[in-house]
Amino acid sequence: MAYVPGTSRHTGVGSQAAVLMALVLALCGAMTVRLAWLQLLHGREHRAMADENRIRLIPRDPIRGRLLDRHGRVLATNRLTYNLYVQPRLVSERQWPALRDRLAALLGLQAGTLDDQRRRGANDEGFRILLASSLSPEQVLRFREQASTLSGAEVGADVLRTYPHGRLGAHVMGYTSSITEEEYERLRERGYRIRDRIGRSGIEQAYESHLRGEWGGQQLEVNAAGQVQRVLGDKPARAGRDLRLTLDLDLQKAAERALDTVAKGAIVALDPQTGAIRALASRPAFDPNIFSTGPTIAQWNDLNRPEAPMLNRAFQGFPPASTFKIVTTIAGLESGSYGPTSTVPTMGSFCYYGQCYADHGSFGSIGFPFALAVSSNSFYYQVGLKVGPEELFKAARRMGYGRLTGVELKDEETPGLLGDPAWKKKVLGEPWTPVDTITSAIGQGAVTVTALQMARLYAAVSNGGWLVTPHLVERPTQRTWIGLKPETLEVVRKGLRMVVTEGTARLLNDSSLPPVAGKTGTAEDPPRPDHAWFGGYAPADRPNLVIIAFGENSGGYGGTVAAPMVKALMTTWFRPGSTAAPPTPAP
Repeated sequence: MAYVPGTSRHTGVGSQAAVLMALVLALCGAMTVRLAWLQLLHGREHRAMADENRIRLIPRDPIRGRLLDRHGRVLATNRLTYNLYVQPRLVSERQWPALRDRLAALLGLQAGTLDDQRRRGANDEGFRILLASSLSPEQVLRFREQASTLSGAEVGADVLRTYPHGRLGAHVMGYTSSITEEEYERLRERGYRIRDRIGRSGIEQAYESHLRGEWGGQQLEVNAAGQVQRVLGDKPARAGRDLRLTLDLDLQKAAERALDTVAKGAIVALDPQTGAIRALASRPAFDPNIFSTGPTIAQWNDLNRPEAPMLNRAFQGFPPASTFKIVTTIAGLESGSYGPTSTVPTMGSFCYYGQCYADHGSFGSIGFPFALAVSSNSFYYQVGLKVGPEELFKAARRMGYGRLTGVELKDEETPGLLGDPAWKKKVLGEPWTPVDTITSAIGQGAVTVTALQMARLYAAVSNGGWLVTPHLVERPTQRTWIGLKPETLEVVRKGLRMVVTEGTARLLNDSSLPPVAGKTGTAEDPPRPDHAWFGGYAPADRPNLVIIAFGENSGGYGGTVAAPMVKALMTTWFRPGSTAAPPTPAP
């Protein structure tokens, strides 16, 4: 090529240099932008990821507080158990089959079960997943011998809730079980973890925050092989607090034994001065221990059978039958329709507006105390008609019927039913009739009460007219003065004592017991067998114990089915050297 005047030999070289410089600057700019993106915008995120690779979080379960009876005897506690876990961050999908098969062969487990457990336990947080619980000592030893070759799997010691007395007091104490994913999303801000346990019923649920404690754990630094290099931090788990209940273990055992005489029923025993519950039992019952490891299919089916073992019958409403005659007595005397010495004629068949209602006897013209003693239906038919439904249901509400009692287990309690004229009009669309008054006066109408409500009524009669708040844990509770006339209380107390000395519950007129007062009741429930009731207190002159016993569809009578249950508890409570407390003086 010939040289052209006016051009430079360095022009091509300069262009190449400029292009190269531009390329270098572009690369440097891109690196700068990338570094800024990594360090400034996402630096915290990547530091966290790096920490996750070198830091292991080992959670420590809190030990749940114990449940104790009023004398400090253990009702619920904890025991150590060994479980098999997998750390999902250390075991990939590709590595899992080999680890699963080794664990299955080594520990005698089903590979399919391990797969199911791993899938069900998967979580976004990376917490370890429970593969098998309650390993035997032999399984634990086998694992530990091979632990160095089972990377990602571990055996950990956990704490399980245990109830040393089995089903005793199960409806009071309740049970615990693992939280669900939905609960975890709601409770994580309160310190719960994905594999936490929570109280499901009873005291376990009502006092969850008191009993549960607080999680702890260790921060461990590991190398690329997953070997621990050092401990970065250690926070001990804070144990939950023990809780002393008002229950008396000896009396609770007696209540459970007494209920073995019926297929379904309930017993409540409480201090009439304070409302402290000394025993509360329901039948059929369940063993809360089965929830610690998870019920089997057979156990779950048994819990859901028609008899409803998990239903606390002490909190369910049933027809009160003749025990309601106490309310009718109070209505008659407090309304002014009758005086303390008033008498009413009785007959074997009471007829009203062309319809006759049977009685089990004719006792002549009698007063309220003897009417209670012999449980005269014809007496109370007439009293109910004279006072009317308004006064009748007013007295029932005054004694705490138709509303919750204030016991801690409020999620399980029902208010019962007072089917008054307004209720009948609203629910059934029908007017009130004299027949409704007659049946309600003897506790056979649209009236249901719970054993716990009935215990409050007997407590109020025995303590001088104070409506107590039943409670299972000692705490400040309210006593409400209901203002019964002294003569009303005197008449009712006299009648309840006569029930035992010369009426329908002479079984309890036993010289080995202090003087007992109470009332029987037999409620019809056609076509099923009758319900049986007995409510009473002792000593009659200065009571420190009220007991209500109930047999659901037990057949028989209150005096033959329920009264013997009450006698068994009183024999336990008042025996020489028992743990019975002296009566608490009224404030």
